[in-house]
Amino acid sequence: MRVNENILISSLTTMRLGGPARYVIEIEKPEEIPDAYGFAETYNLPTFVLGGGANTIGHDEGFNGVIIINRIRGIAESTEDDVTTLKVFGGELWDNAVEYAASKSLTGIEGLSKIPGLAAAAPVQNIGAYGQEVSDTLSEIDVYDSVTRVFKTMTHDQLNFGYRRSILNTTEKNRYFVISITLKLKQGEMSRPFYNSLERYITEKGVTDFSPQSIRNIVSQIRADKLPDPLEKASSGSFFKNISLTEEEAEKARDKGYPIHQKKDGYIINSGWLIEQAGLKGELIHGMRVSDKASLILINESAKSYNDLAKARDEIIGKVYDKFGYWLEQEPVEIP
Repeated sequence: MRVNENILISSLTTMRLGGPARYVIEIEKPEEIPDAYGFAETYNLPTFVLGGGANTIGHDEGFNGVIIINRIRGIAESTEDDVTTLKVFGGELWDNAVEYAASKSLTGIEGLSKIPGLAAAAPVQNIGAYGQEVSDTLSEIDVYDSVTRVFKTMTHDQLNFGYRRSILNTTEKNRYFVISITLKLKQGEMSRPFYNSLERYITEKGVTDFSPQSIRNIVSQIRADKLPDPLEKASSGSFFKNISLTEEEAEKARDKGYPIHQKKDGYIINSGWLIEQAGLKGELIHGMRVSDKASLILINESAKSYNDLAKARDEIIGKVYDKFGYWLEQEPVEIP
């Protein structure tokens, strides 16, 4: 367990904003977790668990508390009958898990290639892309409960997954430290029809290989063409969630000519499309650039403060609401 003092949150998050955190503790073994929370309790300080920083925003005043970072790494594999179980420790890069699975011809998460962040963050917001969500294959997670101070295993059903949500970012937010996640995968490949942009790429290129490695390569190329690498350009990945709709709302939106996509638990409108149609694609707003390749992405070109980001966000939300009547919702979480 490493304890550091007065570390700038801007150095820990990919949007590169945020003042100093009083303490930052890096966890390398599960047995260190209770000590980290105990350290915070000794000084009567709040805690915040941080992953890779790709979906997190810092405030200018910093955080007068303890940021705990998961550095527990590794992937363990076991196979029974035709099911392969991958136990991925929380400090492992998520994309390392996808790369590992694809190299073994295991299907189920190849569409989630190149999503930045750590494995521990994957179930928190139920990451998803190209027709797959981590909840499709996740069976359980091992956690430390900071309230009851015990280690335990939580099953898929206990996590109450939905679109970009679980109990880990809603009703039980900040309660659990995710030690590892367990995925159940099988040999095989995705089947058509694919998610729109993936299907379009496959059709245009005449691709006939739908193996996990092939799909991973395609998704990686699509993302590289559309989405800036947050390590090269300061951003938080997708900044706004897509708009969720009921069946009745979706029907009304179709009547207006809006593009509607059906998901397992309902319908959505792509918020990037709304932002683009509001005339904001490529615009520089208070130092934040709306990406000209994927309008869901905000790139920090010259913003110096959280206030700059907040002004840009609110202006985008307001213009989209004025044009379409939908309220955009921020996806990245904020360190309090």
